[in-house]
Amino acid sequence: MTDNTTLDGVNRQLLILYATETGTARETADRISRECRRAYFQCRVCSMDTYLPEDLISETLVLFVVATTGSGAEPRAMTPLWNLLLRSDLPHDLFEDLDFGVFGLGDSAYERFCWPAKKLSKRLLSLGAREICPRGEGDDQHRLGLDGALEPWIEHLLETLFRSYPLDPDVGKLRPPCKPAPRVITTDMASAPETLEPYGADPDYFDVTARCNRRITAEDWFQDVRHFEFISDRDIKYNPGDVAVIHPVAAGAEVDSFMLLMGWANIADVPFTILHSMLDQTLPDRIPCVTTLRVLLTYHLDFNAVPRRSFFQILRYFTTDDSEHERLDEFLSLEGADELYEYCQLAKRTIREVLSEFRSARIPRDYIFDVFPPLRPRHFSIASSAKRHPREIHLCVAIVKYRTKLKIPRKGVCTSYLANLRPGDQLQIRVEKGLIKLPDDPHIPVICVGPGTGIAPMRAVIEDRIDAGSNATTLYFGCRSEHKDHHYGVEWEAYVESKRITYRVAFSRDGPEGTKRTYVQDLILKDKDSVWDLLNGQRGTLIISGSSNKMPAAVRGAISNIAEDCGKMLKEDALKFVNEMEREGRLIEECWS
Repeated sequence: MTDNTTLDGVNRQLLILYATETGTARETADRISRECRRAYFQCRVCSMDTYLPEDLISETLVLFVVATTGSGAEPRAMTPLWNLLLRSDLPHDLFEDLDFGVFGLGDSAYERFCWPAKKLSKRLLSLGAREICPRGEGDDQHRLGLDGALEPWIEHLLETLFRSYPLDPDVGKLRPPCKPAPRVITTDMASAPETLEPYGADPDYFDVTARCNRRITAEDWFQDVRHFEFISDRDIKYNPGDVAVIHPVAAGAEVDSFMLLMGWANIADVPFTILHSMLDQTLPDRIPCVTTLRVLLTYHLDFNAVPRRSFFQILRYFTTDDSEHERLDEFLSLEGADELYEYCQLAKRTIREVLSEFRSARIPRDYIFDVFPPLRPRHFSIASSAKRHPREIHLCVAIVKYRTKLKIPRKGVCTSYLANLRPGDQLQIRVEKGLIKLPDDPHIPVICVGPGTGIAPMRAVIEDRIDAGSNATTLYFGCRSEHKDHHYGVEWEAYVESKRITYRVAFSRDGPEGTKRTYVQDLILKDKDSVWDLLNGQRGTLIISGSSNKMPAAVRGAISNIAEDCGKMLKEDALKFVNEMEREGRLIEECWS
């Protein structure tokens, strides 16, 4: 049985708005939309940044799927809607006709777990909306990842929808799970076009040429960090803290090998058209109207991703071997949850590796977008100032390489693509607005805290402020070794020599064996008097950038301690001081997980 019902004559509409940074919230929204068919609902799935916030007043039933970025910030796509909801002049009964539900995505290892989802739910309730089911909170720390919370939340949602929005008495229960209809229909072309563009048109992307790809860590160092320079034939507009969006390209040899595995080698270059048939499911961005399997697997679909539970659910419909079918049933049962976790998430098996074991699977071409997740564009903080480099974008990128628990080597798709770029190679880039906003007056102090590759946006900030005539920037940088991973150290020392910046650096592994390691937060505490004067006396700005692990919280804790010590504040008042800095836009975090 295939679910391709259009529910003629039944006007049961549901809007799903998602806000994502990496694409996971989008996949989750698609999954929820597909399951809502079982409750006889037609869904419309939209990214929040393509939805007019003012239209929310006319909606009656909306589900929000919201990711968490950095140390608890909302995704950029959510900001316009969130800013509208925060207006103080909104009446308390503005959304009295709105029923809503919220599913958040986050990581409970961080203090502000699912913070944007929690804030959104609370704000909608304060404006008169009705939350029809308890908020769901997907947790990366769960043994099944987000699916550990998503599966039961969907079931609860469907029961609530079916109960709260009753249909004709003849429709007595939810439709059972069944094979979904494909979201596209593909048709071979009678004659092939002369050229096939890998991407659909998108005016936000522009061509750049690689000029520099230089390793900036020592050759014998365990981590490979690169400095990239890309040049354009026109001026590029961006601000410090903005982000370069790069679409990765899969290696040709890997694509060939995978198509051989799938039995697609003979049809890899057969052109076909794509018709988006199930409109309650999204398609990857920039999909061309005419394409081939080779193009899709090279530029748009990720066969090296670690699959989610929904992948095994749909794979079950395309396996013909009884033993493989039985194994998938075990994975998808409640009793088999631990086995699936160990097989997939713990071992970080890729889709390619899974399909090499389930050899009977034959995936129809029309289902390719339902089985394979999108090859997501990656976001990198820009490490240059457009004022100094008007036709250039610089990046500082750690090349991802590691081994799984099964000792299988892994590498990042996008960073491997970047690492193989040679001078003269061309690619497309898009620029997104970041979270950093500098003081209008370049003489107002700014403290930059950017250990590791968190230095990237700080380099942009420093170049921008120096060229504006500022010498009021303090940089705190941290790494392991002065001689191994001291990113842009020569530049910082030159700026110190010319009295353009104050520079403090922590080399955490260069001290004698057995001594306490020094991190950026330790240097900040050591400089407590000057830090207090810069942030409180001169009302300066603090910018934190880097991995959203323990570092951002430790830096905030250091500032709170300084407020207690130098400002003679009680602990709770010191915490309020830090939070007030954040509300005023004087404490900014540009962090990533």
